Amino acid sequence: MVFSSSLFLLYFFPAFLIVYFLIRGTKWKNLWILLTSILFYAWGAPDFIFIVVGSIIADFYLVQVMDKTGIKRHKRILMALSVLLNIGLLAYFKYSNFFIENINALLEAMGMTALHWTQVALPIGISFFSFQKLTYSVDVYRKVHSPLKRVTDYAMYILMFPQLIAGPIVRFNEIADQIEDRRINETATNRLTGFFRFILGLAKKVLIANVLGEQVDIIFAMDSSGLTMGLSWIGIIAYAFQIYFDFSGYSDMAIGIGRMIGFDFPENFNNPYISQNISEFWRRWHITLGKFMKDYLYIPLGGNRVPKSKMFLNLWVVFLISGLWHGAAWTFVIWGAFHGLFLVLDRLFLLRFYKKIGKIPSIILTFIITMVGWALFRAETLPFAWDYIGTMFSFNFTPSGIFFEQKFWTILVIAAFFSLWAAIPGIESWQNRLFSKNQSMRTVLIMVAFSVLFFIFSLAAITSSGFNPFIYFRF
Repeated sequence: MVFSSSLFLLYFFPAFLIVYFLIRGTKWKNLWILLTSILFYAWGAPDFIFIVVGSIIADFYLVQVMDKTGIKRHKRILMALSVLLNIGLLAYFKYSNFFIENINALLEAMGMTALHWTQVALPIGISFFSFQKLTYSVDVYRKVHSPLKRVTDYAMYILMFPQLIAGPIVRFNEIADQIEDRRINETATNRLTGFFRFILGLAKKVLIANVLGEQVDIIFAMDSSGLTMGLSWIGIIAYAFQIYFDFSGYSDMAIGIGRMIGFDFPENFNNPYISQNISEFWRRWHITLGKFMKDYLYIPLGGNRVPKSKMFLNLWVVFLISGLWHGAAWTFVIWGAFHGLFLVLDRLFLLRFYKKIGKIPSIILTFIITMVGWALFRAETLPFAWDYIGTMFSFNFTPSGIFFEQKFWTILVIAAFFSLWAAIPGIESWQNRLFSKNQSMRTVLIMVAFSVLFFIFSLAAITSSGFNPFIYFRF
């Protein structure tokens, strides 16, 4: 079940909200969220729900024992067991196929017999809920926050359907108090502005990302020999906007639903394509992943406190892991290494270079670097990725002979405008005010009017098209 489906929009979500608003007491509201979240997950992955719930129960009691023990050595052992449980499950389900495939390729190259292996299916959203489980264990271990008292509350935190499938990654300490009491956030204004945020995300996903995605799939399905320079640039520009409006749209929907039921989920995007360097890009793109990697991996490795050579190595390693986190394929590993390289180059000399050339040239150059990375990210194989990137810079101006509908060009222009308009002074501060909690009733009513209009357009688009993928579901 996806947010941008008739089943969710017309049946599941309205039924969930009606019952939720009728229930009194945080304890019972949490139970309702948990039950509906289990149904939501089981709808798409019934075979894995028992594994997920089992790991949640095991982790909860492991952390409970860890928090109560007064012996530091025992705490460290229990903490290590919790990390091993979560990383172990993630490694087995997400990377075992990748590992065996590469072992078999090596064995066959050496003339040896390949290993027999049954392909392991990937549980939906495992990358996101595994990281959230880790934040719970680490935050309790570090005494950032005390553990939850009820296993049902912990299960609700991990399985909460708004952010279960594709984030944002919500750290335990960010919403721990809201899990136990969020009455202060359960206001009419919050619910209405949350509804607006949800519909805004839905429109971004359905009216923009889906339209671009159809053409992107066609271009990336072509044989590399049939690509031209112009076609390759159209494909990668469209993909850059598709993945942004798809993923940020999902984050908007998750944040909106969270606000409607009293939770403050962290922001996950902040106009990433106006970044003037790759370092800034990662402060604006998938913000919760970047912060997670920084606080739970980069800083424990030494952060900025180590010699520069070690710091650069740590930075690069973190982004190699970030690339692998996105997918079990060499294209993702190289994509992570690519971004890690530019983060190091930023610190060595690029930041000074960008400062000299000015804002607009820096934005353009950073966007081009980002798109080269997206070619690696989107390609199914490394050979195709190299061919695609080579075609982008081939300076072969032969016409492709492929014509796109006016709808595609219109949406591409709209996507470009709303991806880059925050470069205009004052737009970012206006966006921050728009998404804040302190809204006048007049503003709220205008937002509701736009929500109804966007909902009608989005529902019409959903019912008239069979193309409705969510890019980050495979992560």
